[in-house]
Amino acid sequence: MLSSSVGAHQFVHWSEGGEARSARWRSESGAPPARRVVIADEHMTADDAYGLACQGTALLWRGDFQNARQMLLALASRADRQPRKPKKSAASSMSTSPAEAFHLHRQARSQRARTLGMLLVPLDEDYGIPLRRAPDIRQACAEAYGPGEGPSVASLRSLLGLIGAHEWRTKGIEIAAIGGRIHPHYGVFAPIRREYVDLVATAPLPDFRSPYSLAFDIGTGTGVLAAVLARRGIRRVVATDRDPRALACARENLERLGLAEQVEVVQTDLFPEGRAALVVCNPPWVPARPSSPIERGIYDPESRMLRGFLGALPAHLEPGGEGWLILSDLAEHLGLRPRSELLAAFDAAGLKVVDRSDVRPKHPRAADETDPLHLARAAEVTSLWRLAVS
Repeated sequence: MLSSSVGAHQFVHWSEGGEARSARWRSESGAPPARRVVIADEHMTADDAYGLACQGTALLWRGDFQNARQMLLALASRADRQPRKPKKSAASSMSTSPAEAFHLHRQARSQRARTLGMLLVPLDEDYGIPLRRAPDIRQACAEAYGPGEGPSVASLRSLLGLIGAHEWRTKGIEIAAIGGRIHPHYGVFAPIRREYVDLVATAPLPDFRSPYSLAFDIGTGTGVLAAVLARRGIRRVVATDRDPRALACARENLERLGLAEQVEVVQTDLFPEGRAALVVCNPPWVPARPSSPIERGIYDPESRMLRGFLGALPAHLEPGGEGWLILSDLAEHLGLRPRSELLAAFDAAGLKVVDRSDVRPKHPRAADETDPLHLARAAEVTSLWRLAVS
């Protein structure tokens, strides 16, 4: 029942029917396979399952798939119960700072994810689920994982997320500024929060003095901002990313929109070679460590991407060119990065602020008063900073 690694893959081992078995372990978050695995089905109570999961014992489901989903809901219900709060001392009764509240929230979410991730589902060589009433997720798995390489095991929670991502990819997201849809791939940050797209679609463009001038879209993701720039009449755009999933996603979207000849997608860390009249970047806005690949669109440890972009921007701007930084101020309201630090980074890079456009988010969490981070989310503003060389 111990995990092991073979080559680049990790394996999970268990005993079933008196036989030792194993399968490849799949985890997008990078979580290691559980060291202890027990077989579970409808005969196991939710309380017993939750107790085992909290202790780090994984539950390999062998019952009905839809009942597995019900078990996951039962585990989530128990994980979300509010524990009894002990009486506070005078010192501990002081209000928690926004930064402390953020870290406590992240810690609680991480523990919840670990517990719920203990409910496992087997996958055949072609990603079929050998359980009663299981959906056909073979196409969704192939999109996310590539061709099958033998039997594997994944958490039910991650598989449900994969199914949801496949539905988003199939349906797409309507973006008015490009007159079409963006189809996000699994693991690529989706433009659901469209206020930043609207900022790029409406900000005044710098003077493209040469007909050969171009724009850069740094960290393109789905390619949505590169598409916006192309739709605004910029003749050539170079969109960069270092994530293979994002590169494939951007190329597919731009091809579907008829913009592949206008936008070149390049794999690189931040900037391509050369200079541009306009450089756009929408980096992750919270300086914290992501816990899964999809969170890389939100969390930027120690503001590395932000600092890297600002530091190298002057060397990649044409004379008279502008850099557009699209950034939420949520980190400021959480006490994770003061505004003074951002402005100091501008100065250190030799940049000046030409103008700034602001918009408030419209997503539901901004109005959810039950959210532990509600005060920060309610005050959040996303800004487009127009920067030029000092």
